[in-house]
Amino acid sequence: MTLLRISEAARFLGVSDDSVRRWVTSGRLSAHTDGSGRAAVDGVEVAQLVKYGNSSHQGPGADGVPSSARNRFHGLVTDVVMDTVMAQVEVQCGPFRVVSLMSTEAARDLGLEPGMPATAVVKATTVIVERTERPERPERTERGDG
Repeated sequence: MTLLRISEAARFLGVSDDSVRRWVTSGRLSAHTDGSGRAAVDGVEVAQLVKYGNSSHQGPGADGVPSSARNRFHGLVTDVVMDTVMAQVEVQCGPFRVVSLMSTEAARDLGLEPGMPATAVVKATTVIVERTERPERPERTERGDG
């Protein structure tokens, strides 16, 4: 079982450490202790909350129309750089920076400017997943010179 510290679970869930502690107290998450004796929660339970019970980033668009794009990141426009043809728009979505390249016409039509709320909708054909923890490596043995 993968155990997550309270602060890690809070970061994945987008809530405060205190919220996670309250969920442990109420039974919404199971209490555990990690190998260092710190309070922890089950990673599978946190994943289920992220997927089914605590995510505001999925579902239909703002107009309620269903879409095949499942990744919606609500945030704040932090930068818009336009030239004659293309625009680069940065949206800060919680701790994540999402950058979109679009036509300058589209950016102008949307009236995009820093400080306004926006939703980045992502439909990707390639998603790379990396482990956040390093796997245990076997010890290397020194080779003798002969």
